[in-house]
Amino acid sequence: MFTDITALDVLLRGILLAFIGLSWVVICVRVIGLRAFSKMTSFDFVTTVAIGSLLAGCVQAKEWSTLVQALIAIAALLGIQYAVSRARSHRADFEGVIGNTPALLMRDGEFLEAALIRTRTTRSDIVAKLREANVLHISDVRAVVLESTGDISVLHGDSLDEVLLNGVRGRD
Repeated sequence: MFTDITALDVLLRGILLAFIGLSWVVICVRVIGLRAFSKMTSFDFVTTVAIGSLLAGCVQAKEWSTLVQALIAIAALLGIQYAVSRARSHRADFEGVIGNTPALLMRDGEFLEAALIRTRTTRSDIVAKLREANVLHISDVRAVVLESTGDISVLHGDSLDEVLLNGVRGRD
């Protein structure tokens, strides 16, 4: 691609293509906005993983056409993510198509066994998250929610404002 000396070509290609790929991602993210690498929905997460894979493809490209194709794909994915996030904010019915519904796994110190089974989450998963959230007494736990991104949120304290459970499956 740059020189006939294999070792030098590999070095130069790795450095230059990494610079080009990262610069392109930064430019695209600046245009699209801060939400580009959020994990608000599973769609966002998949987009982020795909962009990482495409960036790796950029760095390993052996031909300019391969590099350009990966750069176009990165811009396209971020553009699609932008369009999807705009559609989500303007059409409530689109949210159900593209996103997962958060699920309540624990309420007022009690494990919700049916929800654990449905979400394939174990008590030990929840207990680990309780420790991570510095819960000292299970009775202090108001709710544990498996978020649409796969993260687990622990809400603990004396009381819980019900608005925090809006849109969460199993809250009733």
